[in-house]
Amino acid sequence: MSVNPPFRADLVGSFLRPESIKQARARLSADTAGDEALRAVEDTEIAALVASQAEAGLAVATDGEFRRAWWHFDFFGGLEGVDIVDTDHGLPFQGAQTKQRAVQVNGRIAFGNHPMLAHWRALKPVAEAAGVTPKQTIPAPTVLDFRVEPDNIVAAEYETRDDYVDDLVQAYRDAIAAFYAEGCRYLQFDDTAWAYLCSDSELERARSERGIETDGLGERYRDMLNRVLDGKPDDLVVTTHICRGNFRSTWISSGGYEPIAEHLFATNYDGFFLEYDSDRAGGFEPLRYLRPGAQTVVLGLVTTKSGELEAKEEIADRIREAAEFAPIEQLALSPQCGFASTEEGNVLTEDEQWAKVRLVREIADEVWASY
Repeated sequence: MSVNPPFRADLVGSFLRPESIKQARARLSADTAGDEALRAVEDTEIAALVASQAEAGLAVATDGEFRRAWWHFDFFGGLEGVDIVDTDHGLPFQGAQTKQRAVQVNGRIAFGNHPMLAHWRALKPVAEAAGVTPKQTIPAPTVLDFRVEPDNIVAAEYETRDDYVDDLVQAYRDAIAAFYAEGCRYLQFDDTAWAYLCSDSELERARSERGIETDGLGERYRDMLNRVLDGKPDDLVVTTHICRGNFRSTWISSGGYEPIAEHLFATNYDGFFLEYDSDRAGGFEPLRYLRPGAQTVVLGLVTTKSGELEAKEEIADRIREAAEFAPIEQLALSPQCGFASTEEGNVLTEDEQWAKVRLVREIADEVWASY
C-alpha cells in the first residue's frame, strides 16, 4: 500500500459539523467567532474527529473544516487586501442558493499572519499523536480569479483582473512557505474553477455576469498554478480537488474533464482528486493525459451527496475501468467531495458519512492489495 500522500484511501477534507459546534456558533455573533469558548468546543470535536479518521483505517486526517463556515470564503477573507462582503445574491446551485456573500478585492493581495496557520498548528500534534498524516486544505487561487465580480475589484492598485495576478501568485507562494515552515507536508488546493471550464452554462455566466474572457482560461490557470508551485519543497505534497459544487447535496456545474484535461494535468500538482460519482463527470478517457509515474489521480467514486451506500464491487469495477486509461499504480480512491463544504452540511447522517469512509478504506485495501 502507498505510504506517502495521496494515499490509496484518502479523503477530500470536510465532515458534517457536530451539534455542539453548531450550538456554540449559534451563541456567538460573526465578529466573535474566534471566542475562546468556541475554540474549546472546536478543539474537543476536532480531536474526536481525528481519532475517528484513524479508527476508520485512514492514514490521513483533516480537521473537518470545523472552524470554517465556508470552504473558501474563510480563507480568502484572511488574506490581506481581500474582504468577504454582503451582496444581493448567493451562489447559484441547482435548486438552492447559498448565503449572499462575495469576495471583494480592496487592496494589494498578500498572505500575512493568516488565521488558518493557527488552525494547522492545532491539528498537527493531534494527528501525529493518532499516528496519521495531517492534511491542510485551502481554496485554490483560481477560485478567487474565476469568482470575483467586476464591481468587487475596488483596489486602487488594480485596474483589471490581470493586474492582481502577480500579487495573488506571490500570496500563495508565501502561504505554501508559511504552512511548510509550520511542519505541513500535505497541502490541498480545493478548486471549482476547473470544473466550471467544463460547463458551457458556467462559461456563459462568467462572460455575461463577470466580464471574464473565457478563451484561454485553461492556459491562464495552468500557468498561474505552475508559478505558485514552482520551487515548492520536494517533501511537500500538494494536491488539488476539482469540485462541481457542493452545498446541501446540490451542485452547480456539469461536464466531463476532456476540455481541461491537457492543461490540468500539465500543472505541477502531485495529485488530483477528481469527482466521478455521477454521469455529470463524464468518462475516464481524459486520464490518458496523466503524466507517467509523476502524479496520482484520486478517484472520487463514493458520493457524499447522499447516504445510500455504494456496492463495493461496482466501485472496484469502475477503478479497473479507469485503469484502462491510467496505470493503476497512479490511481487511488476517496469520497467524491467533502461532506460539508459549508457549515450547513450535506443531506446524510453522521453514521452514513462514516460508512462511506469505511467503504473507501475497504475497497482500497482490496483493489491495491498487491501494490
